[in-house]
This record gives sequence, structure tokens and C-alpha cells, in this order.
Amino acid sequence: MIEPSIALYGESFNKVNTSLDEMLNKAHVRYAMLVDRKGFVLAHKEALWAPKPPALDSIATLIAGNAAATSALAKLLGERRFNELVHQGERIGLYVEEIQTEALLVVIFDETAPIGRVKLYAKTAIKDISEIIENLEPMPAMDMTLGSDFASSAGALLDDLFKGN
Repeated sequence: MIEPSIALYGESFNKVNTSLDEMLNKAHVRYAMLVDRKGFVLAHKEALWAPKPPALDSIATLIAGNAAATSALAKLLGERRFNELVHQGERIGLYVEEIQTEALLVVIFDETAPIGRVKLYAKTAIKDISEIIENLEPMPAMDMTLGSDFASSAGALLDDLFKGN
């Protein structure tokens, strides 16, 4: 089973949410999300005035795929990486920037939020969230060894299953 690459919970999760909330309010954007490179939404905030949010899981998956494609494009062009992505339509814009190697900050804004203001407050949030990620405890490795009880039970079950054949 695929799981998020970062485990945010407790105080770390609250700090990330506070940082996203501050950026949301200061930059006057609609939505802010922290997404991992696999496309999992790790945290998100939406402005009170924003319309019903789009399917955030779908956006996160597409953003992760877009970031991977952009990374490959950067390498093809001789760049180590492209730090940020900006997509602007007639009414809605999307700003994406890396947070270390693990995550992406995704900001969805409308025509009332100038891109300069979005970038300014996104950079502050990235700095804060980067520090939080650096201080996370590494995810513990799961012990996947099976005990002798399991092996003998499974063997007996298989013997019973195939006796009739």
C-alpha cells in the first residue's frame, strides 16, 4: 500500500496548519495545500470566502505528476530543478513551490491576489514549513518478519486446503 512520505500529526500538523492559515490570510488566496511528491494531501486550508473547494485529492495527484514532469524537463534542459510553477488563467491562478525534496506548497488564488503577493507570503510559509519538516522524527521502519506461529499455521491451512486435490 502506498502511504504518504511524511507523517504530520500533533504539534507538527498544527504548526503547518498555522503557517498555511497565516499565508492564506495575508496573501488573500483561496486555498493552500501541503502535498507530498506522491500526491497525498498532507494539510490544507481554505479561505472562509472561497467557493466550495475543488477535488483536492485530484489536484494533489495532478500537481505531483506535473512536478515530476517538470523536474524531468529541467534535467533535460541542464537545470538541476525548477523551483516553482505558476499557471494563470483568466480568473484562477495556481502557484506551486518545492519544500525541500519531500513536499510541495500549492496555492490557488484568484484575480484579486497579485502573483507578487502570493509569492512573497508563500516564501515565508515555505521557510516555516521547511523547518517543521526538518524537525520531524523519521518514520519508523515496519517490522515485516513473520513469526514461526504464522508459518506453521499457514502451512497447516495450505495442507488442509489442498488435501482434497
